[in-house]
Amino acid sequence: MKRLSFLVSLTNNDNDYQQEQAAAAEKAARRLGIDVKVIHANNDALAQSQQLLHYVQDATVAKPDAILFEPAGGTAFPQVARAAAAAGIGWVVLNHEADYILELRRLYKVPVFAVSADHVEIGMIQGKQFAAMLPNGGSMLYIEGPANSSAAKERSTGMNRTKPVNIQVKSMRANWTEESAHKTVSSWLRLQTSQEAKIDLVGAQDDSMAIGARKAFSEIAEGDRARWMKIPITGCDGMPNTGHAWVRNGTLAATIFIRPNTDLAMEMLVETFKTGAALPERKVTTPESVPSLAELAAAGAKLAKAAKV
Repeated sequence: MKRLSFLVSLTNNDNDYQQEQAAAAEKAARRLGIDVKVIHANNDALAQSQQLLHYVQDATVAKPDAILFEPAGGTAFPQVARAAAAAGIGWVVLNHEADYILELRRLYKVPVFAVSADHVEIGMIQGKQFAAMLPNGGSMLYIEGPANSSAAKERSTGMNRTKPVNIQVKSMRANWTEESAHKTVSSWLRLQTSQEAKIDLVGAQDDSMAIGARKAFSEIAEGDRARWMKIPITGCDGMPNTGHAWVRNGTLAATIFIRPNTDLAMEMLVETFKTGAALPERKVTTPESVPSLAELAAAGAKLAKAAKV
């Protein structure tokens, strides 16, 4: 059997989860004895589609055996997917819904499937975290991902499903990066309404955006800075060297561990290329609260009791 070659297309190289996705892919390639090329779309869906078409259609480029990609926008590129499958290239969608997968699996013999974290469950865990940290209710900022992101939509759906009604939410959007969240929160802080707001908690749909919010708070004029810097901030992703470490050192109050899945997808591809094993249409991984919900509830109850004294 010839040496397999995979192309991995990620949304950007500025987000800690995307960086872990790249690292997991490269580590898996070494372990599995295959070739992998990782490219980034700089959060530009059009650029990403053009990049992928280049590897599918350009006769001067060696075609990969499979493409794994995490969409940078709101579409999973159905036309590119069909072109790839027709060209004999496997197609794997990461962390995104794609309603064309079943059709392509019927029409073509190449492996076509999706691997994703359970984004609704991630949101539900966030809602439970907020409930544990604010047992008496309160007000919070919620930093969502882009409006065209299915992951952001599903996380918001899950969060609203488990968030208590006595927690009021002010939502704003950023683009999965520290820089974008810093800009969004900084702009909001310049409004008069923000100066009058009483915020008890900040929740972000990923750790990079949580850090961007914290950076914006650190730049507030000295008189108000201490108040804002005391507000607990939570995120998602929980990568070992970033989100998880930030929880340990107190930079973040909580996160949610979402395992990288490029390596899992590559393992599935290698197995089916080698043995012809059937693959599921969709593989879902399970997120975990960091710290546990029980630990957060105990800490929240302690703080609530102290506030009454």
